[in-house]
Amino acid sequence: MSVVAMTREMGSRGRDVALGLAEQLGLRIVHHEVVEHVADRMHLRESSVDRFLEGRAGLFERWRVNEGDLFLYTSEEILDFAEKGDAIIRGWGAAYLLREIPHIPCVRVCAPLELRVKEVMERMGIEDAAVARKEVRRNDAAHARAMSHQYHVDYTDPMLYDVVLNTERTSVPDCIRVIRELLESDTFRETPRSRAMLAHRKVEATVRSVLRSNETTNEVTPSFEARYDPDTGVVLLSGIALNEEFKVEAERVVRAVPGVKDVRNEMIVIRPSAYGGP
Repeated sequence: MSVVAMTREMGSRGRDVALGLAEQLGLRIVHHEVVEHVADRMHLRESSVDRFLEGRAGLFERWRVNEGDLFLYTSEEILDFAEKGDAIIRGWGAAYLLREIPHIPCVRVCAPLELRVKEVMERMGIEDAAVARKEVRRNDAAHARAMSHQYHVDYTDPMLYDVVLNTERTSVPDCIRVIRELLESDTFRETPRSRAMLAHRKVEATVRSVLRSNETTNEVTPSFEARYDPDTGVVLLSGIALNEEFKVEAERVVRAVPGVKDVRNEMIVIRPSAYGGP
């Protein structure tokens, strides 16, 4: 099953590359679906989450969006789509999250600023180049902030990708050809080991997600850890729990995660006053 992780960069013609590749290989393009699913889980409007990610959210929308939850759920959704296969996953940090999975090529499609400004003017019907330039830079800044804040990386760093394609010099058909050649090479051939690595990442993300989604376990102490051992399928819960209910509920929800074979609960329950609480 083919999977490609691709960065989204406004006006770079990355969308055309994704559409052409998807048509040739029968792949699904995953982009808005991630926002839709995450917004539903966070009980927010899809438009609010989209504006937040694009750097266009107002003060009230920024206040309502919990950034930690947003990226936690987004990571789980991306890994879920990748595990299902036959997809081009655009944006949302997919290239960073999936870059260590051997069978998934990570691609950045880029172009010089002025070419992107011209493309945005044509596609959005903007007559003023200064307005289009401001929109492109705002989008870039939002993407850079999100990647830096959540993953501590510069998304323009070429070392994050297997290939960087500049559409000023490489046509859309040639970009598609290059990515197809990657997918057809032995380097990116799917193996039981690479599938297992992806499945393990999905389990880790789901464990974090279910703990965060649960009303009893969504507030953890700084020492709390949930560590998954892919070799044994065992999750080790350690650190401090402020009450017995947290300890019991954390084990229950983690044990129910598909792929978790057992839970070792080594959490220590202490009184809040002993931890510096009221």
